[in-house]
Amino acid sequence: MAERERYRAGIIGLGFIGGADQVSGDALGQKVEDLGGTHLRALSNHPRVDLVAGSSRDSGRRERFTQRSGAKAYSDWAEMLKAEQLDIVSVATYANVHAEIVLACAAAGVPAIYCEKPIAQTAAAAMEMLEACRQRNVLLAINHNRRFELNHRRLRDLISDGGLGSVTSVSAQWSAGRLGNVGTHMFDAVLMLTSRRAKAVSGCLDRAGKPDCRGPAFQDPGGWGMIRLQDEVMVTFDAADYANVPPSIVVNGLEGIARVGSNGVDLNLADGRQEHWEGTGEQPMDRAVAEIVSSLDGAAFSYEAELAVHTLEIIAGIHASHHRNGVFVDLPLAGDDRDLVVNSG
Repeated sequence: MAERERYRAGIIGLGFIGGADQVSGDALGQKVEDLGGTHLRALSNHPRVDLVAGSSRDSGRRERFTQRSGAKAYSDWAEMLKAEQLDIVSVATYANVHAEIVLACAAAGVPAIYCEKPIAQTAAAAMEMLEACRQRNVLLAINHNRRFELNHRRLRDLISDGGLGSVTSVSAQWSAGRLGNVGTHMFDAVLMLTSRRAKAVSGCLDRAGKPDCRGPAFQDPGGWGMIRLQDEVMVTFDAADYANVPPSIVVNGLEGIARVGSNGVDLNLADGRQEHWEGTGEQPMDRAVAEIVSSLDGAAFSYEAELAVHTLEIIAGIHASHHRNGVFVDLPLAGDDRDLVVNSG
């Protein structure tokens, strides 16, 4: 589309990450300020984006959204799409309705869709979303926010340039389990940092039965297992439901080790050098919106939505492997595995 001075945006789903709604955050036991941004703030922060509308079935969320943003609030997202001429739509709902909404946005001619992770509940639905957007030349951007975090990009480039030597293995761990909700970020980050795709997965789900903060409808267990990447690079992951460990990804190379954690990046190189990269303080979602705007202006976007489909396949593949006693499941998924449901929030 031709470059314009300003772009109109709307949000579907005005809860915690969509509408920066702390009332919704209180129900989850989380704080808005602890997030790496929200759709409301990221869209509002861009000098060339006008946040003009939002939709939610919840009247309280609609009222609070209007108070925070000054934008119009709709109870029906389909009505919002008909009434508003939108250039960017954020889809900040639960994953079970991502496909329906993204398909409707694409059919309505919305040129850019900024969708929450995981991309969908099934690989088949994710591929349908991807194909619909490709056919209509619609940008589909997925909020795997580490893709837009500068230290992750810096480490990706260092690894790609041989700064750790040949990559030999990767390990990832995090607390709270939830392969679909938290694991999607971690697995996508592994793919990003190594610049590799997964060939097969083997896993065991944690059946401790920890209640999901989003309610009993969401059964998103953690687990343990292995991912075989291209070049036979092996990834191990440890994500028990009741774990109490800091999140980290460790990339091992023949000439050094990189650890990505909540306090930044630590490098330990074979020649004795050590480096620590502090966080930049930038909100990844602000950068994502900036790149969406640049894409609407005509620039290439940095992150292909197909990679988010691949990340979902890793998670669904772990579920499939668990049900087959831990055997390796090849990727891309085939047959009934493409319809295996990941019940993530």
